[in-house]
Amino acid sequence: MENKSNEATPQRPEGDRMLDAPVVEMDLNKLMLQIKSEAPWEEADHNAITIFKSDLMRIVLMGMHENAELKTHTAKGTISVQVIAGKINFTANEHTVAMEAGQMLVLHEKIPHSVLALTESFFLLTLTMSNS
Repeated sequence: MENKSNEATPQRPEGDRMLDAPVVEMDLNKLMLQIKSEAPWEEADHNAITIFKSDLMRIVLMGMHENAELKTHTAKGTISVQVIAGKINFTANEHTVAMEAGQMLVLHEKIPHSVLALTESFFLLTLTMSNS
């Protein structure tokens, strides 16, 4: 397995961040603080950082301001959503699930869904890459 990392960007100039290796460590508390310290957090209603990326799976830490919404969309693979902090409403197939820290759900690919942050919230989005 080849180790993979991202390159520094204007938004994240501190340098490379490991995205794929035999073992990838993640400090979610530190990453939440990082998200909140970046310009997009001040300028938009949400910000996110990819914390793992391979050919088969991606993990993204998403932060949303209170009342921020991810409009209805679909994913090309199965996803899991695990709330780390705050409260969200996750809606799929006209069914809304109220979620808070410590709760998780899984949704199969290509199902339309949306997310509404009821409070400032952070969640882990895990996406499996579809074979089709």
